[in-house]
Amino acid sequence: MPRLTDALAAIDAANAADPTLEDGRPAALLYGERMTGELNRLFPDASEVLQIAARGQHIERWRLPRKDYPDGKAGYYAWRKEQARRHAERVAGIMADAGYSIADQDRAGVLLRKEGIKQDAEVQALEDAICFTFIRWYLQPFAGTRSEEQLVDIVRKTARKMSPEGRAKALAEFDMPKALAAAFAG
Repeated sequence: MPRLTDALAAIDAANAADPTLEDGRPAALLYGERMTGELNRLFPDASEVLQIAARGQHIERWRLPRKDYPDGKAGYYAWRKEQARRHAERVAGIMADAGYSIADQDRAGVLLRKEGIKQDAEVQALEDAICFTFIRWYLQPFAGTRSEEQLVDIVRKTARKMSPEGRAKALAEFDMPKALAAAFAG
C-alpha cells in the first residue's frame, strides 16, 4: 500500500496550502481528513480508489472561488461542475505519480464527478461519506447563516443524495431538531 500512502500524502500536501484556516489548520486539509474518517467508519472495506477520491474530494478547492461565478443556481452548478472536473484532473495526476493505472485514475474521476450516483455503489458510498461529513462537521455552523426554511430545504436536498441505508443511519446517529429530522426522513 505504499502507493496509497503516497497518493494520500500528496493530496494532503496540496491541501496544506489552503490559506483558509479552520481550527488553526488549513481548511481543505481538515476536510480531507474528515472525509477519510467518515469513509473509513461507514465503508471500512473501501477500495483504494474510493479512499483516494474521498481524500481528494475538495483538493485545492480554494483555487476556484465561488465568487468567480454568477450568483444563483445556474452559477452555483457551473462552479460545482468545474470544481469536480478540476478535482478529478488533479487527483488523476497525483495517482499517476503514485503508480496507479490509467483505469484507476479514470475511475477516481468518475467518483469525483459523481457519475452514476444512485446506480454505482462506489459513487453512492462517496456521496454518503460527503453527506455524513457535512452533517457531522459543517451543518451546525452553516445553520447559523440560513433561515429555518432554507435550512430545511438544504437538509432535504442532502438527504435525497444519500442511499436509503445512509439516510437511515444518519437519522439514527444524529440528534436533529424535529423540523430537520422530518425533512431528512423525506
